[in-house]
Amino acid sequence: MKEEKSTFTVRSYTKSELAHLYNPQLTLKNATQVLRRWILHNAELHAELMHLGYQDRNRIFTPRQVKVIVDYLGEP
Repeated sequence: MKEEKSTFTVRSYTKSELAHLYNPQLTLKNATQVLRRWILHNAELHAELMHLGYQDRNRIFTPRQVKVIVDYLGEP
């Protein structure tokens, strides 16, 4: 069985950029709204992000926050 190499890199992403990676078929605005809902409805993910300094009004995710999101939601 052949292993696939991941092309996703954990780094700083704008909220809309990361959201669009998860939902490329949606507009940036709608993709961002969906990602925001996913975060709010996953209490553990939301709590961990809050611990790392996340606030809803932030426009950029830090690499640590991106890693947490990927741990919960999987790679986009």
